[in-house]
Amino acid sequence: MTTVLTAGLGLKPQHYDAALACPAAGLWFEVHPENYMVAGGPRLAWLEAIRSIHAISLHGVGLSLAADAEPDPAHLARLAVLARRIEPVLVSEHLAWSAWRGAYHPDLLPFPRTSEALARIADNVSRTQDALQRRIAIENPSHYLRIDGHAWDEIDFLTELARRTGCGLLLDVNNIYVSARNLGYSADAYLDAFPGERVMEIHLAGHAPDSSLGDALLVDSHDAPVAAEVWILYERLIRRIGPRPTLIERDDNLPEFTTLLAERERADAVLRAPLAKAA
Repeated sequence: MTTVLTAGLGLKPQHYDAALACPAAGLWFEVHPENYMVAGGPRLAWLEAIRSIHAISLHGVGLSLAADAEPDPAHLARLAVLARRIEPVLVSEHLAWSAWRGAYHPDLLPFPRTSEALARIADNVSRTQDALQRRIAIENPSHYLRIDGHAWDEIDFLTELARRTGCGLLLDVNNIYVSARNLGYSADAYLDAFPGERVMEIHLAGHAPDSSLGDALLVDSHDAPVAAEVWILYERLIRRIGPRPTLIERDDNLPEFTTLLAERERADAVLRAPLAKAA
C-alpha cells in the first residue's frame, strides 16, 4: 500500500476499475464514509480491493460536529468499524452542522463562532477522536452570506480548536476563494494567516456561479475543474508551508478518470516543486 501521499482523487463508483488499475506513484483516494458504513456488499468490496493497492482517506459529511448535541453514537460506532476495517491514512470532517433533534439536512450549515460553540465543538471532536483512536482533521467551511453573532475570527477559532483537541486542519483552498468572493475579503490574506503547521490535508475543487445571481454568488459546487484562481492560491500556499497531501474533489458532472488524473498530476507537480528546488 502507498504510504507516501502526494496528490489524490475523490473515489466514485464510476471509476472503480480505473482506480484499481492506476499505477501512479503516491496516488491515494478519498471517500465519504457514509457511503461505506455497511457490513458488506459490492461497494465495500470495491473499496477494500482499491485499499489493497492505494491509500484511502475518509472524509465525513454526517457527524454534525457543530450541532448543539453530541455526535450520533450509532453513526460514530459505524464510522469506527469502517475505520478499523479500512485503516485510512487520514480522517476528516467539516466545521458545520447538519442534524437537529433527529432531523437531517442535506447541507453543511454555518453557526455563530462563539466561545460556547467552540467548547461544544471541541468536546465533539474529542469524542470522535476517542472513538476512532486517531487524530482527525477539521475543514474550513464555505460561506454564502454573513451571519451575526461571531465572537471569534474563523482562523483563530480553528487554531484554538486544534490546540484544545490536538486535531489537525483540512485546508480547502476552493472554500477560501468562494468565501472571499462572496463576503468581500482577501483570499490571499486568509491563506497567508492560516496556521500551516496544523494542516494535515488540502482540498482543491471547482465552483460555479449561482443559477440566479451569477458571479455575485459563487457556489462550492464540486462539479467543475479547479479554477485558475484556485490553482494560483494553492501554489502560493505550498510555497509557504511545503507539501501536504492534496485532494482533487469532484462530486458531479464527472469526467473520464483520465481527465481527473490530469488535474491530480498538476497538483502533484506543485507538491514536488519545492522538493526539486531543494535537491
